[in-house]
Amino acid sequence: MQDMETLIKKAGILVEALPYIQKLYGKIVVVKYGGNAMLSEELKHSVMEDVTLLKYIGMKPIIVHGGGPDISAALSAFGIESKFVGGLRVTDKPTMDIAQMVLVGKTNKEIVAQISQNGGHGIGISGIDNEIILCKKLMPEVDGEKTDIGYVGEIVSVDAETILKFTEGDYIPVIAPVGVDETGQSYNINADTVAAAVATALKAEKLMLLTNVEGVKDKDDQILYVINEGEVEALIQNGTISGGMIPKVQSCVEAIHKGVNRVHIIDGRIPHCLLLEIFTDTGIGTMITK
Repeated sequence: MQDMETLIKKAGILVEALPYIQKLYGKIVVVKYGGNAMLSEELKHSVMEDVTLLKYIGMKPIIVHGGGPDISAALSAFGIESKFVGGLRVTDKPTMDIAQMVLVGKTNKEIVAQISQNGGHGIGISGIDNEIILCKKLMPEVDGEKTDIGYVGEIVSVDAETILKFTEGDYIPVIAPVGVDETGQSYNINADTVAAAVATALKAEKLMLLTNVEGVKDKDDQILYVINEGEVEALIQNGTISGGMIPKVQSCVEAIHKGVNRVHIIDGRIPHCLLLEIFTDTGIGTMITK
């Protein structure tokens, strides 16, 4: 039997969480699920426990997932080499077919099954279903020139109404980052981009990005727990935000400008990272606010 001090500490944790539960009741929380959090069975279980708990205490969680490692493994099994340009997967027709098969048919359904194992009601969808995510071909700039990298999509619109129908019920929508254009052609889309677009379309209270880093750090290697969106440009200019963190933070700021209340960059390698970020006073990652 646990001693009284341990039980009191547990009660204190619940009390600390209470104001956050009250504030977020009925609110939409979009979770971008990817990176190392998808590679460990323990972490997979931990994230799905967190998401299911959010649903049961009255929030409306939505998962947008990646699946890069699964796609690369499937391509390798078919003898197809993975190629990237500017961080985006070059996606010819065979690669698109395999990416869609993996994202929609494998990764998405595994996540839904994990939610069910934790007592939740996951429902797997993709941007193709009911044309939830309409897109067009993305032509990124490489060395100053527009470059065709195949069936990689740029989002045109998100059908918020259809997604909301699922969140109003008992379901936790799990969205695969595959979109469709007006001709019915499928496109692979960056999962961070999809998560930000979904959060924006639904005016989410929070967008949570699970990453492989602890958050944004200052020059003394200390986590910046809160950043005002007005401070971001100066932090980029002085080198505090650098490298691959720059586009991630810029996409966070764009989401805030378009109606998302708060964006969190958190370490998906930490068990129960979502609960620790949402329900504790300090959090564990970086929160970007208006």
